[in-house]
Amino acid sequence: MLGYNARMHALPSSARVAALAGEATRAVAFEIVAETGSTNADLLARVATLTQPTLCWAQRQTAGRGRAGRPWLAADNGALTFSLAWKLRLPPQALSGLSLAVGVALARQLAARGVMVQLKWPNDLLRDGAKLAGILIETAADKNERGALWVVIGVGLNLAQGDALGAQLGRAVADIGQPQADREAWMAALLTGLCEMLPVFEREGFAPFAQEWNGFDAYAGCEVNILDRGEVLHHGRAAGVDETGRLLLDTEAGRIAIMAGDVSLRMAEV
Repeated sequence: MLGYNARMHALPSSARVAALAGEATRAVAFEIVAETGSTNADLLARVATLTQPTLCWAQRQTAGRGRAGRPWLAADNGALTFSLAWKLRLPPQALSGLSLAVGVALARQLAARGVMVQLKWPNDLLRDGAKLAGILIETAADKNERGALWVVIGVGLNLAQGDALGAQLGRAVADIGQPQADREAWMAALLTGLCEMLPVFEREGFAPFAQEWNGFDAYAGCEVNILDRGEVLHHGRAAGVDETGRLLLDTEAGRIAIMAGDVSLRMAEV
């Protein structure tokens, strides 16, 4: 990790973020900290005490996580790392496609600000084929309201220093190319996108977002493999997603639908 001195960086202003954000964010409580282990873990640890949607934004994470517990690394002061806790009155099985809807919400905001991205099923944003952002969603039952649950949506978005992070990880990593990015403005934009998307998802599920997700699909029409612990489970041509968020794959045996679990999508070697 690159060196970090919290005293050298003033914390962003929650008041300015709130002022820049849209009306959909007005009920959100803001928590901005210099450093923490994981913003997702912080919110999950006290979800029983939350009374409103809550944003936890850390300037540095020391134990960020991705899917399946994999570590999420970000260049110090070169990324937005945050989590949003939001209560949904839905059963767990109705959350299918939520990570994809989150991807659409983020991609919209990036595109509106001139950063063209693509989406990789089920939870990554790419720029020029390299990873720009990742999404991690975790859930907890609401102990005060039967039939409701809290979703904690974690996002890591590289603003700058992608080359340095890529060298550390040994693979290509993208950023938005704005070393002097207005972090508060970016946070306001992304938060607005999420807060506008979530009520729609609660009412209608992923279906309203499926066509738009397919428009951002990084692997549309490509030969791909579906991997489980490094083993190829399926091979075929990617054909987008359906209205529940399942990946459609055209194989030699016909079209199949893949649920988003602990499997990985990779471009096939040709």
